[in-house]
Amino acid sequence: MSKSKIFLFSTALFLSGQAVAELQSVNLYAEEYFAAQWGAGPEVKINFEKAFPQCQINMIPFDSRTTMLNRLRLEGKKTKADVVIGMDNHQLEAAEKTGLFAPHGVSLNHVNMPVKWQSQYFVPYEFSKYAFIYDKTKLQNPPKSLKELIEREDLKVIYQDPRTSSIGRGLLVWMNMLYPQDQINQQWQTLQKHTVTVGKGWSETYGSFLKGEADLVLSNNTSPLYHLLNEHNSNYAATEFAEGETLQIDMAGKIAGKNNACADHFLSFLLQPDSQKTIITKGIMLPVVEGNIEPHYDALKSAVMKSKTIDTLMISDEQLKSWITQWQSALSK
Repeated sequence: MSKSKIFLFSTALFLSGQAVAELQSVNLYAEEYFAAQWGAGPEVKINFEKAFPQCQINMIPFDSRTTMLNRLRLEGKKTKADVVIGMDNHQLEAAEKTGLFAPHGVSLNHVNMPVKWQSQYFVPYEFSKYAFIYDKTKLQNPPKSLKELIEREDLKVIYQDPRTSSIGRGLLVWMNMLYPQDQINQQWQTLQKHTVTVGKGWSETYGSFLKGEADLVLSNNTSPLYHLLNEHNSNYAATEFAEGETLQIDMAGKIAGKNNACADHFLSFLLQPDSQKTIITKGIMLPVVEGNIEPHYDALKSAVMKSKTIDTLMISDEQLKSWITQWQSALSK
């Protein structure tokens, strides 16, 4: 080999080694609906690494957001995570109380949701309303209020366990925001009379509903869009209740003390229009930013912005624990 070729070869190796050395990893703890192959995570990872070639996402999936938060608590400051994605607004206080998260530093000026997001630690990246889903061809007189749903014993209902499901936790909060504490036990017991099952998670309960085991299933008001856009089936609809509905807002945050510039880039990247389109169409949720993202989702968001919304951002972790205990007690009687 000539001296010139040796020089070029050595230079190439040096530059290649330098590039590898400068590649910064981001350990991303991610809830399963984001991390799964059918979720938004894989595509977001590809697009992010194209936009920021100096960054590499290492996605670490968890079977639920509750499991993910518990892992963070267990690991504490020794956690391997740089960024955590997939927690929701009803975990906001519990996540902040860990003391593990740093202020996100992302401009939220173009974030537009039915409630004003004020957390300095977490970036919202998708949202929806909780709703009960039904088949219009089978249920032609759906309930017009949560009160009606609870009291109508002709309706077969499925919902999720608030101890294991974020969707189930949404109903827990919804009920407690609408009824005085001295009435809650009675409301749970009345609903229980025509509840087919209280499932561990969304997948199994929604599957039971699709098999015809219930008239209504607790989910997100975006669920009918999945059937419409992916199955060309317009039979499914979401309830709209006179009292208004609560929100599920999914969020991401960065771990303090990591000094990871790529983590900062990633949080900002989640709010870019192209990222928002990937996130909402894969996760079947609504965009948090202003502007045109996808016509069907934009139209639903516009309707949601005009409808009545119950703000639950100030719900404390202690309240949630107390309400879960109360729910368990009501159902055991």
